[in-house]
Amino acid sequence: MKTFISHKKLNNELRNSEGSLGLVATMGSLHRGHISLIEKATANNTNVIVSIFINPTQFDENQDLRNYPKNLQNDLQLLQNFPNILVYIPEISDLYPKKIKAKNYDFGKLDKIMEGEFRPGHFNGVSTIVEKLFTIFYPDFAYFGEKDFQQVIIIKALVEQQELSTKIISCPTIRENDGLAMSSRNQLLKEGYRKNAAIIHNSLLEAKQLMKSMNPPQLEKTVAAKFFNAEGVDLEYFKVLTNDSLAERKKFNKAEAYRAFIACRIGEVRLIDNIILT
Repeated sequence: MKTFISHKKLNNELRNSEGSLGLVATMGSLHRGHISLIEKATANNTNVIVSIFINPTQFDENQDLRNYPKNLQNDLQLLQNFPNILVYIPEISDLYPKKIKAKNYDFGKLDKIMEGEFRPGHFNGVSTIVEKLFTIFYPDFAYFGEKDFQQVIIIKALVEQQELSTKIISCPTIRENDGLAMSSRNQLLKEGYRKNAAIIHNSLLEAKQLMKSMNPPQLEKTVAAKFFNAEGVDLEYFKVLTNDSLAERKKFNKAEAYRAFIACRIGEVRLIDNIILT
C-alpha cells in the first residue's frame, strides 16, 4: 500500500504501469461495504486507486459536513490488507485548486427526485468530484455500491454526457445481520436508536411481498403508513420506481424491473436504502 496526497505524484507512480486501472472513491470511515468494492476492484484490475476524500460540495448542510464520521487511522489500517493498492488522500486544494464550487449538470428528472429533492445540489457536488477523479486518473473501471443506487444511475449518465471512458461497476449492498445497509453514518446512531433502524430494511422486504397484490402508488401509501407511529423514525420518502430510468409507473409491467427506495431520519441520523423488487 502506498499513500499519496497529490494526484500528480500518484499519476507519476502509474506512468509505467501496465494493465487496467480500477478506482474506488470513498469518503473514508471505511466498513465492510467499502471493503467489498476494493476486493472486487483488486480481483479484476492490475492497478487500483482507493480515494479517501470528504467532498464538501455534495453536502447541503454544513452541520452534516462537520458531523460526517472520520477515522483515517482506522481506514489505513484496514487498507493494509491490500498491499498493492494506491491510496489517494488529498487536501481540498488538490481537487479544488481555485474555488470550492460544484459544477451545474442537467440530468433531467434523475437528480430532481428522492435525494435530489431532499438534498438540493447534492448530485451536482457528487458529479463534480467524480468527474474530477475520472479526468485526473482515467480509470478503466470505477466501483460503486448499490446502497446509493440513484447516485449510480446519475454517475452512469455523467459518463455518457461527458463522453468519459470509465466503465461503472455497481456492486450489491452489504448489510448488517439485521438487514441494515452498511453506512458510515450508522456509527452516528445514538444508543437506543439502532434497533429502530431495522424498520428500514423490513419495509423494503414488505414491499417485495406487497407488489404481488398492489400497484406502485398503493404500495407506496401502504408502506408509508407503517411509519406514522414508528418510534424515533421520520420517513422522508418511500418510492417504487423503474430500475433503469427511475421512472414512476401506475402499474407494474412484467417487461420492466422495479426497485423500492427509502430515506428516513432515525433520531438525528439520515439513512437511505433500496432493494430490487423484480
